[in-house]
Amino acid sequence: MFLSEFVQPGQAPGPRPRERRAAASLSSQWLGLVLEELDHGVVLLNGAARVLHTNLAARASLQENHPLEMVGQHLRARLLTDAVPLAEALAGAESGGRRCLLRLGDDRSECGRANVVVVPLNRDVSQAAVLLILERRQLCGDLAAQWFALRYQLTPAETEVLKALSNGVKPTEVAQRQGVAISTVRSQIQSIRAKSGADSIGELMRQLALLPPLVSSLRPAKLVN
Repeated sequence: MFLSEFVQPGQAPGPRPRERRAAASLSSQWLGLVLEELDHGVVLLNGAARVLHTNLAARASLQENHPLEMVGQHLRARLLTDAVPLAEALAGAESGGRRCLLRLGDDRSECGRANVVVVPLNRDVSQAAVLLILERRQLCGDLAAQWFALRYQLTPAETEVLKALSNGVKPTEVAQRQGVAISTVRSQIQSIRAKSGADSIGELMRQLALLPPLVSSLRPAKLVN
């Protein structure tokens, strides 16, 4: 018996070192699986912008035209004007424990604009890190919208209208894309509202915004770690 396995009279035996290591490893695996199911992009990195972990949503966003991009194992801003604010935010979070909201990008550039929350992870840990939470590019994911449509028995045409509205597409543009009259789209929106109990498009969008995050179990090979 190892010395660490001895217990005092009346004291319950604690977990053995090997059991603790196994439990810690399993917890780490679970944490990684949990992060993969979030539809907000999450990036874990240090103050020098070296990436320690990215989840599926973050990898998808960073491979598109996002103001941030992966270069090797490091994260950097696509625009030079964002480089200094990003570096200062990371350094302030790692060393000073400062949280902030970054507004990166430019509406005139291909990457557009995006909000990024910078969260310090430096309490009660031996090595500080920084968590970046990326904003969603749409109100809700396609899978969440599909489940919403199934819940309220929307028709395929109504489901497509719902997805378009959740992506910020105006009803007139939805009609143009689908090659139908605007009156048809308005009738479909009215039907969606009636089935879901929403008294306005704003209320319908609020219902979508409150949906739990749903990420497809079908993962593109290029996004799998």
